[in-house]
Amino acid sequence: MTEERQLLSGNEAIALAALHMGVSLGTGYPGTPSTEILERYSALGGRAQWAPNEKVALEVGIGVAYGGARALVTMKHVGVNVAADPLFTVAYTGVRGALVLVSADDPGMASSQNEQDNRRYAKAAGVMMLEPADAQEAYDFTRVAFELSENWNLPVMLRVTTRVCHSKSIVTPRDPSPPVKDPEFVRDFQSYVMVPAYARPAHRRLRAKLEKITDWNEHAPVNRVVKGSKSLGIVTSGVCYLHVREAAPDASVFKVGMSHPLPIHQIRAFAETVDRCLVIEEGDPYLVEQLRTEGIACEGKLDMYRFGELNVTRVRRIIAGDGSPEPMAPRGKPPQLCVGCPHRMAFAVLKKHDCVIAGDIGCYTLSVLPPFETMDTCVCMGASISVGLGLRHALPDDKARRVVSVIGDSTFMHSGLTGLAEMVYNPPKTGHVVIILDNGTTAMTGMQEHPGTGRKLDHTWTNQVKVEEVARAMGVTNVAVVEHPPALEAAINDALSKDELSLIIMRRVCRLAEKRIKALEADREKCHDDK
Repeated sequence: MTEERQLLSGNEAIALAALHMGVSLGTGYPGTPSTEILERYSALGGRAQWAPNEKVALEVGIGVAYGGARALVTMKHVGVNVAADPLFTVAYTGVRGALVLVSADDPGMASSQNEQDNRRYAKAAGVMMLEPADAQEAYDFTRVAFELSENWNLPVMLRVTTRVCHSKSIVTPRDPSPPVKDPEFVRDFQSYVMVPAYARPAHRRLRAKLEKITDWNEHAPVNRVVKGSKSLGIVTSGVCYLHVREAAPDASVFKVGMSHPLPIHQIRAFAETVDRCLVIEEGDPYLVEQLRTEGIACEGKLDMYRFGELNVTRVRRIIAGDGSPEPMAPRGKPPQLCVGCPHRMAFAVLKKHDCVIAGDIGCYTLSVLPPFETMDTCVCMGASISVGLGLRHALPDDKARRVVSVIGDSTFMHSGLTGLAEMVYNPPKTGHVVIILDNGTTAMTGMQEHPGTGRKLDHTWTNQVKVEEVARAMGVTNVAVVEHPPALEAAINDALSKDELSLIIMRRVCRLAEKRIKALEADREKCHDDK
């Protein structure tokens, strides 16, 4: 029986669609704007789990899909960089079940370090990509993505953006469509073992499938034509479609639902019916480039509109060809570390030592702002350790000894372990100092768990990875665990005075998560006492 209409965000709609499609496992790494998908899926009763990073999440999803089941893998756009290695190869191997990868892009960098446009990944990897415009399409296209993946035995990317993820609209669900076959692994060396002899024909099979998918997309219901004035035709996709309909209600519109492979013949036919064909898209000129490559005459936006999100006002300016300076947005209050945040204590100590700090992604990144101004580099997840090591190798000894790497507990689990292995394997002659700010949660994205907390996605208890034990086992010679600023300062003084490999763990629970964590610990102790 079809459920009643619901008011849902795009993330919630994807979760509901995954539930209705009988997804066997949802896995991913928390990152705004994608985080709520798996949290909602778990709350609805689906089986979901956080992985240490996006590469692991996608590989687990691949295993599920190899076993004939349906897998949902979620991450933000930069997470696809981490998952790119298995993504490119699973396009060759294909899957027996269904594999849908959600890429939540962030135009305008509301909470990210870049504005990369992951439509490029779909084309480069050779995978299908769907782009919903609102919550209803997020629900519908998620279902279509699983159907396409199962029909073609290929992975499918679902690209959503911050505005689609977090904006709410009415969703009318459809009847559930559970899998029609039980999970089973069928041995197939030539499909799943990508040695060169098997990978070469696999690549040809992929390209042959993409040709057939292109033909299918020429008549697919995911694309839409809105008839209007002959004077202006607009090709668009995703949330830009909504902006276009409001900014130019009389225009003819071709809404692209599957952005790779594109329905080129259908777009060409549309362009021939209008006097002026204009492409409106956020981010890179992806559609413009594809259309012009195919010989379709079209206009694109001015380069100034490549940056940030589009909205109705900006779309009107694009249509008018207005290249005048845009009004400055009012300055908001700069973000800052919470009052009482344990990271404040750590950076107050570090500031006194005037260290060169190679930083990382997390709440502590905000230490670059006043009043601390103590972070010197921030590149990507896990880069603090490796960049710090590079600085130690390059600088004269007296300056190298001032270099410290600072990383959070979740980020360390994500991609700091390999940096630590590099530190042990190729130690600078001055040694190195790594400080892990362990606040017991993935705070910046909303208090999610990770392998170091000993709790699962739903906050129930599980096995815990203990960083200090791992570091000692890897060969770090000087490991200290502290809880208070005086102890941290003493540990830093000791580490900076030695040409050794030092790891300092500042372990103090995030103030926002403290109440919940204490309640969970109390429940666990009560259960233990009852036994």
